[in-house]
Amino acid sequence: MKTLATSLVAVVVLAVSACSSDTTEPESATPPASSEEAGPEYVAEVESTVDRLMRNNAIPGAVIQISSPDRGDWTGTFGTSTLDTDDPISADDHFRIGSNTKTTTVTAILQLVQEGRVSLEDPISKYIDGVPNGDTITIAQLAEMRSGLYSYTFDPEFNATLDREPEKVWTQEELLQIAFSRPVNFPPGEQFEYSNTNTVLLGLVIEELTGMPVADAFDERIFAPLELGNTSFPAIEDSSIPDPHPRGYMFGTNVSTIDTFELPDDQQAAALAGTLKPNDVTDDNPSWAWTAGAAISTVDDMTTYVKALVGGGLLDEQMQNTRLDSVQSVGGGTAGYGLGMAQFGPLLGHDGQLPGFMTFMGHDPDTDLTIVIATNLSTVPSGEGSALILVKGILPIFYGSDYQAPSDPARAPGAEESTPVPTPGG
Repeated sequence: MKTLATSLVAVVVLAVSACSSDTTEPESATPPASSEEAGPEYVAEVESTVDRLMRNNAIPGAVIQISSPDRGDWTGTFGTSTLDTDDPISADDHFRIGSNTKTTTVTAILQLVQEGRVSLEDPISKYIDGVPNGDTITIAQLAEMRSGLYSYTFDPEFNATLDREPEKVWTQEELLQIAFSRPVNFPPGEQFEYSNTNTVLLGLVIEELTGMPVADAFDERIFAPLELGNTSFPAIEDSSIPDPHPRGYMFGTNVSTIDTFELPDDQQAAALAGTLKPNDVTDDNPSWAWTAGAAISTVDDMTTYVKALVGGGLLDEQMQNTRLDSVQSVGGGTAGYGLGMAQFGPLLGHDGQLPGFMTFMGHDPDTDLTIVIATNLSTVPSGEGSALILVKGILPIFYGSDYQAPSDPARAPGAEESTPVPTPGG
């Protein structure tokens, strides 16, 4: 969505060296990191890297969980839950997980394909009327972000409404009306372009085929089987986050970030100096994200989930292989996207950004390394997603000092050159 598309899906136009953030030490300092235990040998390097990147990018708080069969498991907490207070963030905190929700939506669709209730080659018009090019856009193209449908989250009036009425409850019909009022961006299948309209449509397909609210379908098919007791999909009227949770912050407004999250130079300097504070958007209603990004979770649950998402356990072997094989390079390099799954170098998973929060979950199917990051800031003053700044800093610790982080699939060059950079919600 504008704000739902800074996902692993938003291939950042330039591949950035993992440890590339500013090295200048600002005067203010992030509260010291806290680890559950002394932990594996990599902990000291991870902590110093994350401390530096948070200070140099004005990130208030973060929770990081790393699982490695060879190098050990560890969870660390950094910074504050509430800006300008000594209120330590907690490993048990709940976060809005943004576009990580897309992986759940597409997983439920793929389960329905296994059951013979829908085909990946079915046109969306078979299930939903009024979709532009609906008779030629397939279920697979929606899941792979290749439909050509306009993403409602780029609409200026939509974003102005988010700023004026942050508590507004959005229905799926309202969101699709915005999307369908705009011309399609390209013929179905012609290219990759991140659009939250795609995943909202898939959510409606799930409800039609299961005969139940999508939240119940997620619980029955994914959350309960994996025992994800701290993961939830809220009703559209519900803007709350289960306790405990941090406050969530965002620089700029929805309107000011339609084209870029990067602050003007003077504002970047003020933000890094601490004189420009981000807005507290914790209680903004996420109904506009729906099945493209409204879920809530913890790092523990996300670690369990991404291991099953990539390693197997949610789909049969044939469908799991179909999903893994669907990942294609987007924008060159090692960033990719497939059936509701993103590739970030050696890691498969997704990321998610909503106003106030950004999360990343990735699993390496070759080494079983899993990295999950949750922060309480959507994007840093330079415009990059806060969780991506941190994961890029961590990856060289596991893959070597020469490792170059790929760009983020949701901002793939070539795929989105004519499209504004997606905003929070990704």
